[in-house]
Amino acid sequence: MTREDFRREIGDAFESISGSPSPALPDRVRAALVEAPEHNDRVWIAAVAAAVITVILVGVLLVGNPLNIPSIPGGTGKKTPGVSPAPVTTPTPTPVPSPSPTPKYICGASTGFVGKTPPLSAFIDDVRTGTHPGYDRLTIEFNNGQPATIEVRPQANTKFTTDPKGDTVTLAGQVGIKITIHSSDAHTAFSGTGDMKTGYSGLLEVRELGDFEGYVSFGLGLAKPGCYTATILTNPTRLVVDIQVG
Repeated sequence: MTREDFRREIGDAFESISGSPSPALPDRVRAALVEAPEHNDRVWIAAVAAAVITVILVGVLLVGNPLNIPSIPGGTGKKTPGVSPAPVTTPTPTPVPSPSPTPKYICGASTGFVGKTPPLSAFIDDVRTGTHPGYDRLTIEFNNGQPATIEVRPQANTKFTTDPKGDTVTLAGQVGIKITIHSSDAHTAFSGTGDMKTGYSGLLEVRELGDFEGYVSFGLGLAKPGCYTATILTNPTRLVVDIQVG
């Protein structure tokens, strides 16, 4: 191969490269070849071939990566957005209902109530009993407000005196409780029985002892000595007496 043929092939190689880094690069290489010494030894051919290969590689790299972005092995060259950790949700504790307060029972002592704005006469319109787990109940209901005074007094037996006759009556059970209501009336609005035998385990009998000149009284016969609670409730107004059982 002559030098002219070799220069022609190099020129064709430069022309086939697109996107070369400098338009003057082919001219510089051609000028170097023209000025090269007149010998055909293998060293000179190898040097020229190395120069040509270098030029081709530079052109390929510039064309293949025109923006000069460095490549990262194993990467894509794109920024991976960070992944936010999932929010930790704290479970809301389940509210625990407050336990109902334990009734405070009275043992052997009397209890009294005073009405703030009592009517001239508080009309009793219902007397009823009931049994529940742990206690038996007596309810005395008023239809026009709380009486002036109410007294609940335990006693060591079931013997009571009626009013106004003064007779002695004995109720079922071993011990008793007497309820006295001042400024009250048990005959205007109430038409129920005056003696109730319940058959309960604690409260055995309830009997009306008197209804005279604004005083109403009841006797309670209990199966055995025990404790009680007495409470005034409203809507409607009523006296509630619970006898502890067990």
